[in-house]
Amino acid sequence: MKMVGIVGYGGYVPKYRIRVEEIAKVWNVDGERISKALQVEEKSVPSLDEDTATIAVAAARKALEHSQLEPEDLGAIYIGSESHPYVVKPTATIVAAALNATPEITGADLEFACKAGTAGLQACMGLVKAGYIKYGLAIGADTSQGRPGDMLEYTASAGGAAFVVGETNTIADIIDTVSYSTDTPDFWRREGQDFPRHGRRFTGQPAYFKHVINAATLIMERNDLEAKDFTYVVLHQPNGKFPRKAAKLLGFTSKQLEVGLLSPVIGNTYSGASLLGLVKVLDKAEPGDLILMVSYGSGAGSDAFIIEVNGNIKSRPNPYPLAEIIENKEYVSYATYAKFKGKLSGVALEQ
Repeated sequence: MKMVGIVGYGGYVPKYRIRVEEIAKVWNVDGERISKALQVEEKSVPSLDEDTATIAVAAARKALEHSQLEPEDLGAIYIGSESHPYVVKPTATIVAAALNATPEITGADLEFACKAGTAGLQACMGLVKAGYIKYGLAIGADTSQGRPGDMLEYTASAGGAAFVVGETNTIADIIDTVSYSTDTPDFWRREGQDFPRHGRRFTGQPAYFKHVINAATLIMERNDLEAKDFTYVVLHQPNGKFPRKAAKLLGFTSKQLEVGLLSPVIGNTYSGASLLGLVKVLDKAEPGDLILMVSYGSGAGSDAFIIEVNGNIKSRPNPYPLAEIIENKEYVSYATYAKFKGKLSGVALEQ
């Protein structure tokens, strides 16, 4: 029986960065203390002409090229984000048009806070497995928001990752996936509000840790696996502190976690966070490596995946290594950051 898996992948992170200390200086707080507490040094910043749609297109083009497929091979496009450029108008059709995909395609915009991208991955898996499509494209991308002066502003960043899913010519096979979801209101934004609100320490426990650890435990027990059986673990990373603590509680070592831990240098890319971590891991992975990935979305839920890398990854390396994309960076001041993010009242462009 063929296994549904990853046929191609790609990631994108805007080149602009702002340091935690630069943000803290504006609000007259100790930047070094905040950076140490969050275990984040800097974050990515989208330019004036970048949004979730452009980031999704950039990642999707890389994934499609890596898969060695044509746009007409795609049967579905699902885009997970909590910062879609339009409240009413799909990002999925914008991406499909940019890729020159066939109109005979199904697609949708998904939203489940930071796990909407992995929800799209599961949707594509189901359609492929059921035989309705041959290949699907799942994307997680965001230009996340943080109220000026709020703790979120130090981490909320931008980036995205895309995965072509199918049963043929995979470079990594998805062995299993499970989800764990409850009605836990740790983070929210109502219609018309510019910035989200959060439950501060409540977002850790019973929100993040409860869902990530339960999803990871469920999938490992179901497959009779332990932490030591995995080469890598990728966890949702709202900061650098939470995934390190969760990994330790689950029995993973820092060596298993650090390759896919990107939040210290690019911040929290929300729907792209765990998926970008997976991109970074796949760039380094060898045939036979076993990967555990667990996303997390406020509201709240986690999707867990067990992924096994196969031999095709050696003959089809990623032409756009994520490490090189991340290293291509340019620092901006808080003034430029505020301009790019439209944080100055009265100057944001009407779309």
